[in-house]
Amino acid sequence: MSEQHEGFMDRLSAHLDRGWELVTQGDLNGAMASAEQTLELDGDSPDAHNLIGYIHAANGNLDMALEHYRQAIELDEHYLEAMLNAAELLIHPLGSFDEAIRVLDQALESCQTADDIADASVLKVDALLQQGDRAAAGELLLGLPEGPFDNQQLDFLIGRAHFELDQLEPAAALIERAAERADASPDVMYYLGLLRDKQGRQSEASLAFLKTRHLDGELPPPPWAPSRGRFEKVVQAALRELPDELAKRLEGNLIMVTDLPGLEIVAEGVDPRTPLLLDEMATQGADEHRRLFIYQRNIERLIRHPLELQEDVLEILSRELEAHFKRPSEPSPSAKYSTNS
Repeated sequence: MSEQHEGFMDRLSAHLDRGWELVTQGDLNGAMASAEQTLELDGDSPDAHNLIGYIHAANGNLDMALEHYRQAIELDEHYLEAMLNAAELLIHPLGSFDEAIRVLDQALESCQTADDIADASVLKVDALLQQGDRAAAGELLLGLPEGPFDNQQLDFLIGRAHFELDQLEPAAALIERAAERADASPDVMYYLGLLRDKQGRQSEASLAFLKTRHLDGELPPPPWAPSRGRFEKVVQAALRELPDELAKRLEGNLIMVTDLPGLEIVAEGVDPRTPLLLDEMATQGADEHRRLFIYQRNIERLIRHPLELQEDVLEILSRELEAHFKRPSEPSPSAKYSTNS
């Protein structure tokens, strides 16, 4: 290899390394500049397209992200990272499960290590579960390589898959191990809470959900997240567009927007990731009086298309309110723990 070529490759790597470093620092504009400099040096760099795809995904520009992931895969048909990134985007939030499974089948043909196989397989399990094919998901889960894995996050991901298949014993072993780590993520603590709730260990469930709420509150909002003022306007517009039946049920109710459920109601059994909560107030005669709390951070978690925020917020509010009003009445307000993350 000539010194000139080595110098070219060094510059290419330097721009890519700098781009990923800026991503971790939250400087997406700077990261994009580095990625574009890489493309100026080599327009057919799959690594550059993968990086640009990741940046677009973080900014909520999902169609552009997917296009760059696809370009990276076209340039390198064995580019596992780009395939996994594309599949994750296709599953959540895009909901294109068939395409995700096709990408993951291609990825599995390129896997070289137990970690790679487990990583691609657990994503495919997720896609199959989203399609409702629990039998295929369970069969694939049984065939996963045994750990230990270099990527310790895989313990949790596999444990979560077992939990979703109601396989509590293997789920418990893996989720508990993941929760023991000092850097356990909010998702790990959330599933630990769901696990403890299923096991009937309510006080431990509450502690795990309180920890989830604390960790969720420490995370920065997604780069595309609107300000509180803009989000309140989006919510107000969505409420005006609700179906008549739902809108009538909310007439006269106090509506408040805040980040997350309060600690006191999470301790009482409210899901820390519920998008909204209708809190019964004192009634006068036959009239219903409620307070509707809408939780911005939890709704942002459910947004499928950040560039279509208005439509997604309307869909989420309609779905959640319909579910609430169809739910049998309970002595006290409580949002059931649910895997809506």
